[in-house]
Amino acid sequence: MPEGHTLHRLAADVFAAFGGRPVRASSPQGRFADGAARLDGRLLVQTEAHGKHFLGEFEGAGWLHIHLGLIGKMGFGDGPAPEPVGQVRLRLENGLAYADLRGATICELMTDGERDVLLGRLGPDPLRDDADPELAWKRIHKSQLPIGRLLMEQHVLSGVGNVYRAETLFRARLHPLTPGALVKKREWNGMWADLVELMKYGVETGRIDTVSDDHTPEAMGRDPRKDDHGGEVYVYRRHGQRCYVCQSVVRTEIMAGRNLFWCPKCQRTGLTRKA
Repeated sequence: MPEGHTLHRLAADVFAAFGGRPVRASSPQGRFADGAARLDGRLLVQTEAHGKHFLGEFEGAGWLHIHLGLIGKMGFGDGPAPEPVGQVRLRLENGLAYADLRGATICELMTDGERDVLLGRLGPDPLRDDADPELAWKRIHKSQLPIGRLLMEQHVLSGVGNVYRAETLFRARLHPLTPGALVKKREWNGMWADLVELMKYGVETGRIDTVSDDHTPEAMGRDPRKDDHGGEVYVYRRHGQRCYVCQSVVRTEIMAGRNLFWCPKCQRTGLTRKA
């Protein structure tokens, strides 16, 4: 599933292509025909992202809300737009550019009030200037659930997915099974600052790179990582391989239906704490 930085890049790309001028909208697939008809010819006023949600305001039509889910993607191209190929839920175009949305879990129109309700259900997003990390801390500090699960709960913290979860916990040297209530405030402050830095880098580059200069392929004389997600990481999808820091074998297990990755030596901190 795309992580939060992907949605912030999408919001910027959509506004760069269509912002400030009327947009032609259609639903070649037909599943969003009524919504596309309401958007057609409207001015795109602004775009934003909150966690894994894209929102675009169209003058007089409300907010376009998109959640990409596991396989959703919006592809861009230069105009004039060709005939649509495959299951295109929504096409936006203006003669200069076009964008096709496929595979999204949610594609709908919202009122201002419905947008406010959605955002009110979500935790703070490290990529938003209006984010308040104290809101996430209050929920974490009161919970007995493992921190590795809490970081993925979108009502606690928005935009963090499996990659950022695994890598932030490794960089904090915090075991993912540590109960939220036993996480120290300074540890949370450090993780929040780390997420802000890592995710901003992800927006800028489109990659998730988390290793320090000492652990890059060039510094270590190793081959670059080969993975669909790209980027150089410490533990994500590296189960059974040696940790770059301590040479222990990276472990994995299932938590709440998602694969969890950690180093048993570097991430001992927190596991044996007592309430």
